[in-house]
Amino acid sequence: MRFELMVFRPATGLRPLVLDAVNEAAAREGALRDGYSVLSVTRLRNRETAWRRDRFDLPLFCQELLALIEAGMTLVEAFGLLANRARTASGRAVLQQVLAGIQRGESVSRALDAAPDAFSPLFVASIRASERSGALTNGVRSFLAYQRSLDAVRNKVVSASVYPCILLVAGVLVVVFLLSYVVPRFSVVYAGLDQTQLPLMSQLLMQWGQAFSAHSGAIFAAFLGCLLVFAMLARLPAVRAAVQRWLWQLPRLGEQIRTYQLARFTRTLALLLKGGETLPSALGLSGSLLRQAALQEGVIAAKKDVDEGQGLADAFHRHGLATEVGVRLLSVGERSGALDQTMERIAAFYDDENARQIDLFLRTFEPLLMVFMGLVIGGIVILMYLPIFQLANSIQ
Repeated sequence: MRFELMVFRPATGLRPLVLDAVNEAAAREGALRDGYSVLSVTRLRNRETAWRRDRFDLPLFCQELLALIEAGMTLVEAFGLLANRARTASGRAVLQQVLAGIQRGESVSRALDAAPDAFSPLFVASIRASERSGALTNGVRSFLAYQRSLDAVRNKVVSASVYPCILLVAGVLVVVFLLSYVVPRFSVVYAGLDQTQLPLMSQLLMQWGQAFSAHSGAIFAAFLGCLLVFAMLARLPAVRAAVQRWLWQLPRLGEQIRTYQLARFTRTLALLLKGGETLPSALGLSGSLLRQAALQEGVIAAKKDVDEGQGLADAFHRHGLATEVGVRLLSVGERSGALDQTMERIAAFYDDENARQIDLFLRTFEPLLMVFMGLVIGGIVILMYLPIFQLANSIQ
């Protein structure tokens, strides 16, 4: 973020000063460190902050930090180098703030926690746990592995949905072209015919063509208005929450979304337990990453059961935080004392199950989508040419 400060110093007098900082307090602290007296602070809303907000690339930061530390640099040297070669002004300000905290004697996790917009609570917790064991690089490396596993699942879902989306968009564009360009011209050709002699569906199609020819501007304006309203509604948290609840209630899709969320929850729990976090603390932090209210409430209830001395497998089974196979694996992990490794196995099992279901869905959905689009486009074409066939038969 960029701030404009009105500052005073005896040597320079009263003057404005523009600084890049994470927040207002950091900007004020930077000016005071340079020997200024700060009179006021105002956040600047330039074109960059108005249209897009620079997102701190946490995985890239982890890779670079790990490489520098393993090369023999100290934390101060590594953060100083990363701050100097940051790609954005906001990223440079974040790293400079963390570097200042470390130089003041703060722990790395506390310095990172002061910039929550850049460093997630999960990353901070992983670093805090690794600080207790004295192996900071292990915490960074574990978080990188965790992030890569999440990215792999997300990329698999995105890549699997590319072809159906392209097919759907192409089909919609063809239908829009037929209804907005071809059908209106056919309706002009059929204008002199007795409309009652046409089939009912052809009559409706020709009436649409005549209406579009007469009011094309109004129809396009109404269409764009509907798109704008839809986009505005999609940004409302209440609407998005309602859509999520509806998706969760669908028989097969809801179960797959639940499995995907459980995979992320279980993998997060494995990361924290492997880093040295206690089970109650790891449950609380992992549960905060879930996006479904029922699962969040289940984590809170399971955490309470664990605090009361009940088994983790029984608590997960009672509150719907694991599938049948997950509960059995968790029971084995409790007996062996290797909960972190068991959680990783359960997460891998969930990921494999999601991959199988995605593949099955695409094998079924793609042919059905092609058949549906063919029926729609073919139906429109047949309805346009059907009056010509009837006219030819009547002539014969």
